[in-house]
Amino acid sequence: MTNHRAIALVFAFHGAVAGSLSTRIPWLQGHLDLTPAVLGLILLCQPVGAFVAMPMATRMAHRLGGRTATRLLLALWCACLALPALAPSPVWLAGVFLLFGMAAGTCDVVMNSQALVLERRLGRSIIAGLHGMWCVGSLAAGGVGVLAAHLGIDARVHLAVVSVVLLGLGGLAGRGLLANESSEGVPAPRRFALPSRAILAVGLVGFCGTFAEGASANWAAVYVTAVASAGPGVAAATYTVFMLCMAATRLIGDRFVRRMGAVAVVRVGGVVAAAGGVLVVAGRTPWLCMAGFALVGVGVAVVVPLVFAAAGDVGDTPGEGIAGVATITYLSGLIAPAVTGWAAGALSYPAAFAMITAIVAVMTLLAGALRPRPQAGAEEGRRLERVAG
Repeated sequence: MTNHRAIALVFAFHGAVAGSLSTRIPWLQGHLDLTPAVLGLILLCQPVGAFVAMPMATRMAHRLGGRTATRLLLALWCACLALPALAPSPVWLAGVFLLFGMAAGTCDVVMNSQALVLERRLGRSIIAGLHGMWCVGSLAAGGVGVLAAHLGIDARVHLAVVSVVLLGLGGLAGRGLLANESSEGVPAPRRFALPSRAILAVGLVGFCGTFAEGASANWAAVYVTAVASAGPGVAAATYTVFMLCMAATRLIGDRFVRRMGAVAVVRVGGVVAAAGGVLVVAGRTPWLCMAGFALVGVGVAVVVPLVFAAAGDVGDTPGEGIAGVATITYLSGLIAPAVTGWAAGALSYPAAFAMITAIVAVMTLLAGALRPRPQAGAEEGRRLERVAG
C-alpha cells in the first residue's frame, strides 16, 4: 500500500466514525430521555474536548513519531465510537463525548501533519482530496447508520460492530503511513504559546470558511422548511446535496490548486459561495434555496484543507501550525450553529444567512494569507519533516 493510499484511508475512517455516530443521535436521545436542551449541552462537549486537547497532539507526535501517534489516536477514535451507546446516564454521556472530542481533535492534528509531510515529498497538492475522502467516509458510514436505524438494529450493536471493523481496517491502513523520523536534536514543541500573527491570519480564513460550512450544514434543512415551506424529504435532500457538493469538490480540488494556486482557488470559491449565499437569502422556493446551498458547499469545500496546508508553513513546526489553526477552526465550528440560530431568532433566517454571506466575503478578501512562504532551505525543510513525522 502506498503512503498516499494509506493516509487517504485514515481520513476516510476518521470520517466514518463521525458519520456513524451522527445517525444514532436520535437513538441516544430517546434511550436516555434527553430534552433538546440537555442533548445540546452534551453535544457541545465534543468540540470542547477537541478544543482543549489539540495543542497536546504535537507533543505526542514528537515523542512517539507521527506514524505511531496517528495509528494510536485513530485507534482511540475508532474505539470511542462504541462508548456513547453504553452510557448509563446523561452525565456519563457528557463525559464520553468529551473524550470523543479529545480523540477526534488530536487525531485530526496528527493525520493532517502526516498529510502535509507527504504532500511536500510528492511535490503536489493532495490535501483537498484527502479531506474529500473524509467526506466520502462520513457519507458512506452515515448511509449504513440510516439503514441500521431503519431496520431497528440496536445502536449498541451497530456502533460496536462498526467500531471493531474500523479498528481493524484502521490498523491495516496505519501500516502504510510514512515511517517515523528521528526527533533527535529537534526541540520539543512548546507546551503553550500564543499563536503568531501569521497563524492568526491563516486561522481567520479558516474561521470564516468553517463558520459558513458549519452554519449551512446545521441549518440548511431548517432554512428551506421555514423560509421555502419545503417538506421533510426536500429538507433532508438539501443537506445531502450540500454535503455531496462539498465532497465532490474536495475530491477534485487538488487539480485546481496545482493549476491556480491556493489563494486563487479560495478567492474563486469565495465568490461562488457568496453567490450561493445571495441565492439562499433571495430565494423563496425550495429548489432555489437548494441550489444556493449547493453553491455554498462548492465554494467553501477546499478552504479548510488549504488552510491546514498553509498552517504547516507558518508555525515553528508543521504540527504546531496545524494545531494552532485547527483550534481556531474548531472554535468557529463550535459557535457557528449557535450564532446562526440566535441571529435567525432575533432577526430572521434570511438575515442570518446574509450575515454568513458577509463572512464569506471577508474570507475572500483575506485569502492572500494562504500565499506560500519561502522555505528556509532544504535542511530546514527536512528538520520540519522530522518534527511532524
